[in-house]
Amino acid sequence: MNVKKFKAGFFIVLCLLAVALMLFPNSVQAKFPEKPITYIISFNPGGESDITARLQESHLQKILGVPVNITHKPGGGGAVAWSEFQRTAKPDGYTVIGVNIPHIIGQPLMRKDAGYTTDGFDLIMWFHFTPNALIVAKDSPFKTLDDFIKFAKENPGAASVGGSGTYSANHLETLRLEREAGIDVTYIPHTGTGPVVPALLGGHNTAAMNYSMLAVQYSDQVRVLAVASDERVDTIPDAPTFKELGYNIVGGAFRGVAAPKGTPPEIIEVLADAFVETNKIIAEKQKKLGFVMTYAVDEDAEKLVKQMEANYSDIFKEIAKEREKK
Repeated sequence: MNVKKFKAGFFIVLCLLAVALMLFPNSVQAKFPEKPITYIISFNPGGESDITARLQESHLQKILGVPVNITHKPGGGGAVAWSEFQRTAKPDGYTVIGVNIPHIIGQPLMRKDAGYTTDGFDLIMWFHFTPNALIVAKDSPFKTLDDFIKFAKENPGAASVGGSGTYSANHLETLRLEREAGIDVTYIPHTGTGPVVPALLGGHNTAAMNYSMLAVQYSDQVRVLAVASDERVDTIPDAPTFKELGYNIVGGAFRGVAAPKGTPPEIIEVLADAFVETNKIIAEKQKKLGFVMTYAVDEDAEKLVKQMEANYSDIFKEIAKEREKK
C-alpha cells in the first residue's frame, strides 16, 4: 500500500515538474550561459568576419556574463569549419559559428564535397551586409572598369581575379561579371579576405573581387573600379556602381551567426538578444568600415536565406548548364 502511495506521489511530482517547465521556460533560460562560449570564425584573421567578431567579443561577454572565445578554422571558403561544425558541435549553445550568404547556399548546391547543408544550422542572426567590389592596386594600369574589360576581352583568361572562397559572394560576382561583360578571367580562390590583400598588393593577382571593407581599409593602396550595389557606398563615394556603368551586377555577402541544429529555442533567443544588442553598440564603427547593418533574427533570418536562394538561382542554373556541356 505504501509502495502504491509512493508511486502515485512520485507521478504527481513529475507531472507538476513538467507543467512548471512549460509555464516557466525562463527558468531554463536563466541557467544559460554558465560557462565560456566558443565562437568559430570560418576564415583567416584580418577579414570581415574576424574584424566583426573582435568588435563583438567584449560586448557579448559583458551581456552574457561569460567569456566568449574566438577561434579560426579557415579552409574551403568556410566549408571546412561549417562541415565540422555540423558533424560535431553539441546543440547546447556553447559553440556558435559565423555563417555567410551566399556561401552556405552555393557550396552545398554546387559542390558534392561541401560536407554540410544549408539548412543544417539553427540561425541566430544575420547582422550585416557588405557589397562586392572589383578592386585593383593603386599602381595598376587599369584606371576604369572599361580598361579592365577591354584587357580581359583581348586576353581571355589572362586577368586573374582573387576572391574569398569558391561559390562565395566574390566567386559568384566574378562569374556574373564574365557573363555581363562577355569576358573570360581566371578566378583565384583564397581562404578568406586576409590572404586576398597581399596577393593583390604583391602583384600576384590582376584584381580582386572582394568587399567594400577592403576598399576602405586600404584606400591609399587600392583603386575601386566598380561596386556591386544599387547606389554608391558612402565610405567610398568616388567609386561608381556596376549599374552606373551599364552592368546589372548587384550583390555581396550577408554575415551572421548560427548554432548547431537542434539547439533549444530559448537558448537561441538568449544568444540572439545578445547579438542584437551588440550590433547596436558597434553599428557606427561597422558603418565606417563599409558595412550595412542588418537585424534579421528568427523567421526573418530564414526568410533572408530563401530570398537569397532566389536571387542567385540564375547564376547557379548557368553553372549547372556549363557543367553538363563538359
